Amino acid sequence: MLSRTRTAVAVGVAVLAVLCTAPTALADDPGGDVECGKFSCRVEADSPGQTGRTDSASAGSAPQGSGGSGTSSSPWTCTYKPLSPQPPADSLDWEGHKPGDGAVYTQTCHYLDSPDSVVRRQWLANPPPEAATVDPTVLAQRAVDSMKLAGPDIASPRPAGKYLVGMPMWMWVNQSRTTYGPNTASASAGGVSVTATAKVTKIVWQMGDGTAVTCAGPGTPYTAAAGKSDSPTCGHTYTRTSADQPDGRYQVTTTSTWTINWQVTTGGGAQAGQLTETRQSQILVPLVELQVLN
Repeated sequence: MLSRTRTAVAVGVAVLAVLCTAPTALADDPGGDVECGKFSCRVEADSPGQTGRTDSASAGSAPQGSGGSGTSSSPWTCTYKPLSPQPPADSLDWEGHKPGDGAVYTQTCHYLDSPDSVVRRQWLANPPPEAATVDPTVLAQRAVDSMKLAGPDIASPRPAGKYLVGMPMWMWVNQSRTTYGPNTASASAGGVSVTATAKVTKIVWQMGDGTAVTCAGPGTPYTAAAGKSDSPTCGHTYTRTSADQPDGRYQVTTTSTWTINWQVTTGGGAQAGQLTETRQSQILVPLVELQVLN
């Protein structure tokens, strides 16, 4: 009787070590609600893999979100690494199996893109898929979305400015992380991290008079020393007034092209790629003729 009591305590401590090593909030862990007592845990829902012991009928089944036969819609993504060396033959990690009958792995699961993880040991009859369970392009897009990229911050022309037909108009934009770049952000999930850097590579100005001007950079700010010369980088000269336009102004629409280069920084191998997105801004600009007094 004494030996049986000691065995029961040992099993209770082992279960506690397996299921309660990572602190989790109720309903937020991969297994749903978990209540941990002094020597045991009660799990009220399935974990990302198998909870507690795994019998021969369910051993080796893929955890939810692991890219195997689990539920693909699960918010959990899991990765596996075989223990080296494998546990001794009498270890509870074998769950009743013998060394050589499958293997024991370290299972690491992440909820969505949380940096926190649930780590435990799990016996599997067959090796899990080696392919990454997270698409890095999805993480790259998530990183871009977090940048909150915006359309051009137009510095010139200005809605309150006075512009003359036949006079060169210098056009330029203010530069910031969200309106011109460079802007860098990262996203992670399932042990994979991606870093993306975005920068505007061109701006197309629709001038409202049927003309489109493509500028490779932010434009050059005008100075009085330039006189009546054309902008060296981004400019336009109107040939007629805006009197026949709505509100007597030309609607100028600017479209910036953001080029985003991304690369995997952790897990997932040496993968990299490029994304392209566009953003727009609009202003209304008045154009009048020069009035000459006799």
